[in-house]
Amino acid sequence: MNVLDRIDQPTLLLDTEVTRRNIRRMAQRAQKNGVVFRPHFKTHQSAQIGEWFREEGVEKITVSSVEMAEYFAAHDWKDILIAFSANPRQAQRMNALAGKVRLGVLLENVDALQALQAAASADMQAWIKIDVGNQRTGLDWQDVSGVAALCEKVKQTSHIKLAGLLTHSGHTYHAEGKEDVIRIFREGVERLTSLRDVLQLKGISGLKISTGDTPGCSLCDDWSGIDEIRPGNFVFYDAMQALAGSCSMEEVSVALACPVVAKHPERGEAVIYGGAVHLSKDSVLVDGKISYGLPALQAGERWGAPIPGGRVDRLSQEHGILKLPSDVLEKVKIGDLIFILPAHSCLTVQVMGEYLTPQGEKISTFNKPR
Repeated sequence: MNVLDRIDQPTLLLDTEVTRRNIRRMAQRAQKNGVVFRPHFKTHQSAQIGEWFREEGVEKITVSSVEMAEYFAAHDWKDILIAFSANPRQAQRMNALAGKVRLGVLLENVDALQALQAAASADMQAWIKIDVGNQRTGLDWQDVSGVAALCEKVKQTSHIKLAGLLTHSGHTYHAEGKEDVIRIFREGVERLTSLRDVLQLKGISGLKISTGDTPGCSLCDDWSGIDEIRPGNFVFYDAMQALAGSCSMEEVSVALACPVVAKHPERGEAVIYGGAVHLSKDSVLVDGKISYGLPALQAGERWGAPIPGGRVDRLSQEHGILKLPSDVLEKVKIGDLIFILPAHSCLTVQVMGEYLTPQGEKISTFNKPR
């Protein structure tokens, strides 16, 4: 029996071959450019998928929380960066981790530094979080005095070791085409390197540069000035990345399989069992209209190309309302599966918590351990 025939509820399918190719390609790009490849594991969140990275020579990883760091440390990862501004309330847990692994932490204020130092009995590597234009958080790249002051405070501690400057140019996700992605990516790198040069004149030397958004790392060939990259989404990609040109539709390696439960031909709609609690509410634009992913039909043991003109028009908690062309809607039967390429795979993985492969294997995540 085809694995898809056994699906009776929203199920996140994972194409293992495509995923492994995505991992191998980015690892080779990093090797070619002579930079450290520290992939962000917040996208896949899985110890088993993490082993596929090890097969490509990866030894250093990025995570998005202390909890995730604890999970991967328990699966024998020894060099872990928590790429989220240090939370003083978790200082004791970070210290415990630092006693087991080489731990990197993000700092952007003295308050967190003081909490870490007060708790520290093991060394940690401190990266200064820099905002190069994304405006989410971090010290502004132009705030030389503020960055220098924090660096000096770190140097005065006994267990917190200054590693470098770190950024995430997340605004590449909203770029208008490949050239805009490359411009934003390089602008971020150049802002970091110029900041590093000024700091060196102030006697703060040896700082490394860490960056890594998936669009920039996928499309830009100029990695000069970079010591380390930390992309994450590239492992699966998604509808957002494919529509932006960061990857092809064939390189998107996850899709949510959803049973069709109703049809409304008079409205050009099909209803699927698959809503906001399965897909999240991230969206892309299809023909100028919001779509919460890209619908596709079955093609053999996986999904095919997205349906031209099809979109996920609305989501409630469990329902997904699809707009489909009349000829497609006519062919779709109640009980069929429709596959949704997620707008943003990271959040879909977070809410689903596990994968099913075409071979029928279930792969768990730290969010839903077996």
